[in-house]
Amino acid sequence: MDVKSFRELHESDGPLVLPNAWDLGSGIAFASAGFLAIGTTSFGISASAGLPDGGRSSKQPTAMLAAQLCGLPVHVTADIEEGYSDDPAEVSAFVAELVAMGVAGVNLEDSKDGHLADPAVLAAKIAAVRRESPGVFVNARVDNLWFGEDATADAVLLRARIYADAGADGIFVPGLTEAADIRTIASGIGLPLNVLAHPSLTVAQLGEFGVRRVSSGSLPYRAAVDAAVYSVVALRDGKPAVTATPYWEMQSRLVAFSRGIVG
Repeated sequence: MDVKSFRELHESDGPLVLPNAWDLGSGIAFASAGFLAIGTTSFGISASAGLPDGGRSSKQPTAMLAAQLCGLPVHVTADIEEGYSDDPAEVSAFVAELVAMGVAGVNLEDSKDGHLADPAVLAAKIAAVRRESPGVFVNARVDNLWFGEDATADAVLLRARIYADAGADGIFVPGLTEAADIRTIASGIGLPLNVLAHPSLTVAQLGEFGVRRVSSGSLPYRAAVDAAVYSVVALRDGKPAVTATPYWEMQSRLVAFSRGIVG
């Protein structure tokens, strides 16, 4: 693993680009591509099981995947929705279990069932996690823009500052795409700002605006599904088979992982 800590990766010259895995195969592929940190995606994990995102459906598969990913030479951060509980003690206990596996960070969001929750609820969870697992990187997700509720930069900053005061290490604002708003929020929180990748903005541009972390979110999972459909549609339509990583190369990665050979 790179000698830099997960926290230090947020302090590099450019933003940390974080790929989000939905299974071990995707995680191994990201690690093989040279990424130093890998996150999980609640959407990808839930969708793979035939379930919609949210509703606390991803708790156990996320824990299982996180444990597997911690066997790779990368930092691992887990997307744990709103902590899968309303009880701060239960949330902090679950995070402590992840940390014991080797997880370096978690995402905790301030919404439930597709709507914003009282910011005091997430603040209490963050404070509980900070007390029990002081070394874990807590990325507080502010969902105003994602769900279109009280969707202004000022409202985002208000919540972000509450979470910062509670002990958050970073602020994640999905749906943040306007340059002026990005600059305002990045300069107003005093913590690393995390946004989702967006086709209208490059990572370099986001870095210029003050962003310190760019997450792929569910993009790789959705792109993989699209690519899978395209590959068989091409066959059906009489086109040549698409190129892909050879079977034996992927097999060798899995065999090496199963034998505890990572590098």
